Amino acid sequence: MTLTSTQESRVVVPPLAWTGIALLLLALQASILLAMGRVPICTCGYVKLWHGVVNSSENSQHIADWYSFSHVLHGFLFYGLTWLLFARLPLLQLSWPARLIVAMLIEGAWEIVENSPFIIERYRAGTISLDYFGDSIVNSVSDTLSMVLGFLAARVLPMWVTVLLGLGFEIMLALHIRDNLTLNILMLIHPVEAVKQWQSGPPII
Repeated sequence: MTLTSTQESRVVVPPLAWTGIALLLLALQASILLAMGRVPICTCGYVKLWHGVVNSSENSQHIADWYSFSHVLHGFLFYGLTWLLFARLPLLQLSWPARLIVAMLIEGAWEIVENSPFIIERYRAGTISLDYFGDSIVNSVSDTLSMVLGFLAARVLPMWVTVLLGLGFEIMLALHIRDNLTLNILMLIHPVEAVKQWQSGPPII
């Protein structure tokens, strides 16, 4: 069998099927979080489109907040990673919808781990997130959707634009909330007291 005939014999998955798989993954993520005891919405009793106060009990409880930009950046990174792993290698080639599903699996798994008691306590002990008690389900699902947005944006934007946007998000977050994806990873893996003290200051801009 030739390479051409092999490629032609691959099963073509309809776009509606990929959408159904993505929705099932979101539903599975929400169901697992609910089983873990996470609250569906903010315990304040309402849902806001945007909540911009980081050091508050309502952070990570509504649809979007400053950390949503970090999840868009996840999408940028996952697009690049899955492109390197699954778009160029002959034996592991996946279409971009399949790679998006892989990214959603990774993001959804992290959202579940992030809301485990161990990681919640790690955030509270090692970072400035003293009021953090885990995400609401609506916030967690919205975080995954933010990642999807970033993935889709990285697919259509030139690489240099995606890189500049990612750097811009990191700089903006560092200056306004004194936190970003890079600092978040650092403080989760190896907390640095000097960084923690710096993060407790007011916004620079």
